[in-house]
Amino acid sequence: MKIVYLGLGSNLGDRTENITFALSLLQSSSFICIEKISSFYETSPVGPKQGSFYNVAVKARTVLNPSDLLLFVKQVERISGRKKTIKWGPRVVDIDILFFDQTVIDIGVISDRKHYLVIPHKEIQNRLFVLIPLCEIAGNFVHPVLKQKISNILQDKSLTLKRQKVRIIAEPYNGKA
Repeated sequence: MKIVYLGLGSNLGDRTENITFALSLLQSSSFICIEKISSFYETSPVGPKQGSFYNVAVKARTVLNPSDLLLFVKQVERISGRKKTIKWGPRVVDIDILFFDQTVIDIGVISDRKHYLVIPHKEIQNRLFVLIPLCEIAGNFVHPVLKQKISNILQDKSLTLKRQKVRIIAEPYNGKA
């Protein structure tokens, strides 16, 4: 089994319930075993004007290869109610594959749905709404491209989104996903 880190976000409807539902779908499959879930964080959106997001980071183990994992999380997004909108637009649930072990991948389109697979996620180092929850559960994880611990990336004074608002809203999720 491979270790993966996922980022989940929601800014439509009951954001906590949306993320909890997506976590339960992930966990109830035979493909993923969730090991850690960060606290829930409320974060200001990136992109067009819209409501704030709730975000969490997850550490899990999977039997899937990276391409199949991407297709599976896209299926979980659809089952959770995600609809295609504008880039960086509002969404019921968004699931990003942040890391897949220490693997580095950029393979472009992997299905007729035009999903692009880039691991590690190319914007991790620029997004506090990813770095803060990720640091909570994996601060010592070393980014395979930047060769820095997540905690060190978070402390970087040149981080471009320092003005982004991020606040904790709930302690780590302790229920079964």
